[in-house]
Order: sequence, then C-alpha cells, then structure tokens
Amino acid sequence: MQLNNRTVHLLIKGKVQGVYYRVSAKKIAEEYGITGWIKNTKEGDVEAVAGGSNEAVTNFIEWCKKGPRNASVTDVIITDMAIESHETFIIKR
Repeated sequence: MQLNNRTVHLLIKGKVQGVYYRVSAKKIAEEYGITGWIKNTKEGDVEAVAGGSNEAVTNFIEWCKKGPRNASVTDVIITDMAIESHETFIIKR
C-alpha cells in the first residue's frame, strides 16, 4: 500500500456509460499508481474516488475529462477529500 498525497471524489457526466469508461479508467489508474474505485450511478454518470501522488491524481483527472474513445464527457466535478488508503483500484458494481 502506498502513501497517498491526495484523494479526490469525481463525478463524471456526459455519455460515460456503455463506452468502457470504467474499464479504461481502471487501466489508466493502474498505470498511474492510483488506488480507489469507480462505478456507474443510476443517474447515468460515473463516480470515482482516486488517491495517489499529486501528479498521478492530476494526470488521472485530466484523463477523466476526456475518457475513452467513445465517451463524450461534458463535466467532471472534482471534490478534494480526506486522504483515503485503498489497496488497489476496483470497479464497483
């Protein structure tokens, strides 16, 4: 388990379900060393908690603003939160 410098809650809006957003985000999070989780919301958005180094979290947020190829992200609401430690990055169902 790594020491996280920053943890953020993300609410990603737009065409983000049914476009492999969560699977792609998990792959990117693992590349950046991000821990936390991601899930679909019943409102049609994607919600995530991401923790890691400041640089890794910033890079992950920038990726989330674009998403995978077929996504159309209209907004990413970013909320800094208390540092959380997670073992890995998981997709919640």
